[in-house]
Parts: sequence; C-alpha cells; structure tokens
Amino acid sequence: MNRIDKRFGELKTQKRTALMPYLPMGFPSIDLAVPLIRAVADAGADVIELGVPFSDPIADGPVIQAATQTALKNGMSLQKCIDLACEARMSGITTPFVLMGYLNPILRFGVERFARAAHDAGVDGVIVPDLPPEEASTLDACCRANDLDLIFLAAPTSTRERLQKIAEATHGFLYLVSVTGVTGARAQMANDLSAFVARVRTITSKPVCVGFGIANAESAKQVAQIADGVIVGSALVAKITSAQNPTSEARNFVGELFNAISPKCNQKNPVW
Repeated sequence: MNRIDKRFGELKTQKRTALMPYLPMGFPSIDLAVPLIRAVADAGADVIELGVPFSDPIADGPVIQAATQTALKNGMSLQKCIDLACEARMSGITTPFVLMGYLNPILRFGVERFARAAHDAGVDGVIVPDLPPEEASTLDACCRANDLDLIFLAAPTSTRERLQKIAEATHGFLYLVSVTGVTGARAQMANDLSAFVARVRTITSKPVCVGFGIANAESAKQVAQIADGVIVGSALVAKITSAQNPTSEARNFVGELFNAISPKCNQKNPVW
C-alpha cells in the first residue's frame, strides 16, 4: 500500500473528500517549486499533482499552457521534476505526489528508468493524459514494479464499456474529466456531472476524483459532495501567476478550498 492508497483509506474513515491541487514544476521559477509544494501541503492538500512541463500539452488550456512555457524557459525537464520531488521529500513533506505529464518525455527518458527514478524520489503515482490503457502495458508494468499508481482519465463522453476498461486499468484513483475540452476554470460546473459520477460509481469502487473546470471554493464544495477527490489546477495556477507572493497566495487559496470541502460542508448530496 503506497501513500495514495493509505491517504484515501484515511479519508474514507474521516468521511472527507481529498483536496488535490496541481502545481506546474518550474513555474513561476524553479527556486519556488519546493516552497510552493510546502505551501499547499501545509494548507491541507491530500495529494499533490506535480506537473511535468511539455511543449505540446494537448489537454491543457491557456493558463497551464502559459505556465508550462515559462517553466520550459526556466530550464525545467522531467529529470528536474523528479529531482524537485526528491528535494521536497527530503525536506520532510509526506503528502502523496503524482507526476502528471505527457508520454513523449517519458519515452525519451526511458520508461523503466523513469519508473525507477520516480519511485526513488518519493513519487507515488503517474498520470499521462495522452496515454490510453490499450497502449500502457509497458509503463503499467514498470509502475507496478516500482509501487507507482498509474492513473487514467475518463471523459463524460465515455461509454459504459469504455469506462469499465479505464476503471480496471487505473490504480490509486480514477480521474474524471468534468467537461469535454481542455483544462481551465469554468463559471459553473457541468449540469450532468452528478449523473456522470453516479454512472461511474456503478462500475467501480475505486476512489473517483474530479478535475477540469473547478474555479473556486464554491465549485470545489459542489464537487466534494459527490466525488472522493477534488482536483484544482488552472484556478490555482492563475492565482500564482498574478501574485506578488506566490507561496502565500497558493497557501491562502488552497486553505479556502480545504475549508470549503471540510466535513462540516461535505453533505454527499448534489446541489445542482
């Protein structure tokens, strides 16, 4: 049982929804990466997604694309992301880490070498948005050998048959994309999100986490009432982008999200 499984077990006992912020590594600077990880961990993050910059992030909207380009200009690479995860672990941060990035850098790095290095650095899971389960056998085997959860995404357009295949392949949790399209905060959550989550729950007992489009504490609270995890990326990155003190802004925003989805607000009933 790795840190992700242990954390979701603890959350189930506490009857609390996981808060899962996304941070693009190397943005706004490499020096701020570990302080930002520390800030969101201290503010209540249950799992932290560490974004691996890539030149063609097809699943990402303009906010994360811009952050990615800045990170690449700062000299970020997959190896440096792994090094930063290791540095964060050595500083005493125990929150589960999930590396989120695209397939090409992993292939260039070497799949076996990547899985081994990620494990040794203290990473617990991997999300590869452009890797379908049918093509994931090599990475899946390497992740299993190194106690890494390979986590897959499911879209609201997925058929029941497709959802079953994705749910069987995923480990740690199932990442539900709340809308068709790219990442980015939305003015409101999709009207059919509750039905989508309910449909997935008839297929799997694994934790169901929702990302894409969660803009603020109110939308996080809504999602927390139906999901096992709330994933917030673009909204957090936007806060960091405009902040004079990025670590303070990240800590405050994640703290607001944590308070919104805490048990006193978590009624497990959809409100839309």
